[in-house]
Amino acid sequence: MMKIAVAGTGYVGLVAGVCFAEVGHEVTCVDVDEMKIESMKSGRSPIYERDLEELMKKNYVEGRLHYTTDYANAYRNAEAIFIGVGTPEQADGSANLSYIATVARQIAENVENDCLVVVKSTVPVGTNDKVEQFIKDFIVHDVKIEVASNPEFLAQGTAVHDTLHAARVIIGTESKEAEDKMLKIYEPFHLPIVSVKRRSAEMIKYASNDFLALKISYMNDIANLCEMVGADIEDVAKGMSFDDRIGNRFLNAGIGFGGSCFPKDTKALEYLARQHGYELKTVKAAIEVNKKQKTVLFRKASNRLITFSGLKVAVLGLTFKPGTDDLREAPSLENIPLLLEAGAKIYAYDPVGIENFRKRYPEHITYVNNPQEALTDANVCFIFTEWAEIKNVQPMEYKNWMRTALVYDGRNIYPSKDMEKAGVEYYSIGR
Repeated sequence: MMKIAVAGTGYVGLVAGVCFAEVGHEVTCVDVDEMKIESMKSGRSPIYERDLEELMKKNYVEGRLHYTTDYANAYRNAEAIFIGVGTPEQADGSANLSYIATVARQIAENVENDCLVVVKSTVPVGTNDKVEQFIKDFIVHDVKIEVASNPEFLAQGTAVHDTLHAARVIIGTESKEAEDKMLKIYEPFHLPIVSVKRRSAEMIKYASNDFLALKISYMNDIANLCEMVGADIEDVAKGMSFDDRIGNRFLNAGIGFGGSCFPKDTKALEYLARQHGYELKTVKAAIEVNKKQKTVLFRKASNRLITFSGLKVAVLGLTFKPGTDDLREAPSLENIPLLLEAGAKIYAYDPVGIENFRKRYPEHITYVNNPQEALTDANVCFIFTEWAEIKNVQPMEYKNWMRTALVYDGRNIYPSKDMEKAGVEYYSIGR
């Protein structure tokens, strides 16, 4: 087992650190926020993620998992240091690497033994080369430091499972020594490992995420056409899914993709291509389709209604997907400002996302504890997230609770016939 430090305790860093501890490594998670560190020591996770708190408590009690703001001590004698800090999107679509640079310099100035630095954050192709050079520029002690790429492929809501039971682990190294150390780190996971050069590993991450984003945007594009020609996107998707070359995942039409990965990664890869004088037409199209798709329900409702002014509007679901409290690129963030500007009185429900949303909109929205409170006497309802608590609302309950049973469903939760039978005026995607 190895002594590992992990920089950053967001989705990438914290989940990785906890899972490394779970398979037996000694792990120290590093963050600059003292209150966050103390909270984690008490067993509270800063993010909503299934199974995470349970494993945090278990491995902390058993002494394999530690939390600290003292990065100098954490990095000093670590055998491997994983960088899992954020790389947020900048205005031009490029990735902000300032957090990566900060950690790289801290490592360079404090490591006292030979060490492998592993970049787990999603970074543009070639960043690992720059990180290695940056560390060499600021190195203090006479030690050997190599840099490896190890992109993550977790999905929010199933991040722990995705890490412990990954379809594959991608490692990118430039030496046999670095490759052997990475193989040793991942040996206890008993997972398939794909070992490539660093730049190929960086590209695999972007190519994989952008392919899935392309698939989603393609299905949404087809869904919009289905509405025009009288086809049903769910029938179309079912027919497509039997083809092994296509598969049955990421075929659900809806109101676009969100979260911390797909929107950022599509823009970052498109930006990288432009920097090299190349136009990624497919990825560019996916970005454009997704941007327009997020407000397709608002446009439908605007065509149906004279005005939103003074109407009670129920919003069911605020997070970008079920199983997480993450709001990044969520459709709710695109639609709620439009509804507020149009004069709607919004009553919003989400099982875990309300507190995060309240930080952005502390006023002008009434937050409620269950779907019924949002729907009672509402003039119109928008469904943005397919939480189980929302899917459990029966078609007849929309009819009974709402003043006007007018529902715009961005996740195609209900069979259209069921809503029609219940007397609900129902609009979904591609049907």
